Amino acid sequence: MIRLVCIDIDGTLVGSSAQVHPRVWEAASQARAAGLHLAICTGRPALGVTRQYGVDLDPQGWHIFQSGASILQVASGESISSPLPEGALATLQQLQATHNWVLELYSDTDYVVEDYPAGSDLRRLASSHAGLLELPYQPRPLDSLQGQLIRAQWVVADADLAAVMATEPEGMLYSAATSPSVPDANYISVTAAGVDKCSAIARLGQHLGVSLAETMMIGDGQNDISALQQVGWPVAMGNADPRLKAVAKHIVPTVDEGGVADALALALAQ
Repeated sequence: MIRLVCIDIDGTLVGSSAQVHPRVWEAASQARAAGLHLAICTGRPALGVTRQYGVDLDPQGWHIFQSGASILQVASGESISSPLPEGALATLQQLQATHNWVLELYSDTDYVVEDYPAGSDLRRLASSHAGLLELPYQPRPLDSLQGQLIRAQWVVADADLAAVMATEPEGMLYSAATSPSVPDANYISVTAAGVDKCSAIARLGQHLGVSLAETMMIGDGQNDISALQQVGWPVAMGNADPRLKAVAKHIVPTVDEGGVADALALALAQ
């Protein structure tokens, strides 16, 4: 029996068109009516269109954002957050000064990114990520973040990915992701050590009284592998990384074919 379904966004819920396939919403409605808990499980923050995806998927539900650092009940605003450790910001800012990478900072309800020269690759990366989140690109000083620092994020081109991943500081965890709608951009989420999609899924399940054996996770990227490995019902999209498909028990059609709807139908059939 499946009681909780966790769903990644980029490459899973949202494809190259940056839209959710219409049949996914119908399948979600049927799943909610049957009593299933539906939860976004993404590296994105609960801002703008991303928060709306959670509302549309399950308006009374809990959702996992920011690579597990934030677990939010979208209707009430109640949150369970795991902040970055003390001193993390200073360490990240030193790395930024050394390597000149785009650095973003996040609380539960806010995010900041500094300005970069017009026409530069850094401006392209920073502004394209704002566009992906469907938020206005409004650069601000990093010290203007409203709320507790929950997560940071590097945004870099393919050529810098390996170099970024090699700088993971003690006490922090790096998790890389991409989006099919923004080529040559990598999003390296920075959370406290031990905080990831796996820990968040387990924590949410405990809160809801749902075991991992009763949980389905649907994903497409390398950063979803460990989450799929811990749940009873691991599902990979047809467009998923081959390494993810290797650990999945079920493979559904691609994101652009609305494969999440097929996964929800599978959940209802159990």
